[in-house]
Amino acid sequence: MSNGPGAGIPAVSTAILAMSRHLEVRDVLKTIVASARELLDAEYAALGVPDDHGGFAQFVVDGVSAEQWKAIGPLPRQHGILAAMLHNATPERLADVREDPRFGGWPAAHPDMSDFLGLPVADGDEILGALFLANKRCPKPTGGCGFTEEDERLLGILAQHAAIALTNARLYERSRELTIAGERARLAHELHDAVSQKLFSLRLTAQAATALVDRDPARAKDELHQVAALAAEAADELRAAVVELRPAALDEDGLVATLRSQIQVLDRAHSARVTFTAQGVRALPSAQEEAMLRVAQEALHNALRHSGAERVEVSLGRAGQGTLLKIADNGRGFDTRVVRRAGRHLGLVSMRDRAGGVGGKLTVESEPGKGTTVEMEVPGG
Repeated sequence: MSNGPGAGIPAVSTAILAMSRHLEVRDVLKTIVASARELLDAEYAALGVPDDHGGFAQFVVDGVSAEQWKAIGPLPRQHGILAAMLHNATPERLADVREDPRFGGWPAAHPDMSDFLGLPVADGDEILGALFLANKRCPKPTGGCGFTEEDERLLGILAQHAAIALTNARLYERSRELTIAGERARLAHELHDAVSQKLFSLRLTAQAATALVDRDPARAKDELHQVAALAAEAADELRAAVVELRPAALDEDGLVATLRSQIQVLDRAHSARVTFTAQGVRALPSAQEEAMLRVAQEALHNALRHSGAERVEVSLGRAGQGTLLKIADNGRGFDTRVVRRAGRHLGLVSMRDRAGGVGGKLTVESEPGKGTTVEMEVPGG
């Protein structure tokens, strides 16, 4: 490895820290993939999360430009080496992936790859995805693979982190979507146990990583001790958050009561002041109430996690013949033109889809230094 294992330790630390600071699983996976490529000095790295239809729900790459990725075309299907890792949970270390009998070719614009290292991403017996690297930047042994057993061990650490991120994201999504009152206590207990166990595993992994260091061990150990301390703090924070967790009971309580309850929890859990007002709102069709709740949750998540806001104000009221939901913060704001070009950033596409799906309209006003206002208007109410 050209940089030596000591130089790679900050990359491991970055990936670990990303997991404790982000809830967006794609951001975490991108950090892990980029860290893997840097740590093991490979040209290309990728992580695929399969869907239930023979394709991939997510496919994160590093080392391929946006232009190259666009030219390559649609996401790959589950076939060849990828399918083997997903179905058999087998690590793969190959001198030349093109020579493997399972290799099925790739699109014309796909970069050429030779030596290959891949590992399944698993939570116990369940395979969640596959993490792989190609084209090690080093002299290759004659007829052999540039990736070593030590590389495979290091990639295994990051594959564990990816499994933690995917498991936590799935639990988090379930906590947001669950609306049946009888499931509340069970979900909170499950989330608490799972996250605590995973973060404990993360601390052990961080401590074990010190054994990999053979250059500047004092600095590396200091960094990893700090990572372990931060992971312990993250566990405490999550434990406190789970105590307050109350999934929405929209069908039972209605939109106003559900929003008020959730915003009270957020106000207690965050340093920002989060307020809610409602005036003159009548019950809406269930699909509209569901969409408005999800948009409010997404906008609140963005404001509290990304904007640095000191104040977030949520209001629900009449607007002509319709109902208007408004989420305004005094955070750092952003350039809406840049975000529009970037695609799915900040969940804006998801919010617009939800609004449009129930005959509503979503508008977002923001600029750097001026905060952000998200409005969703639906007919009726």
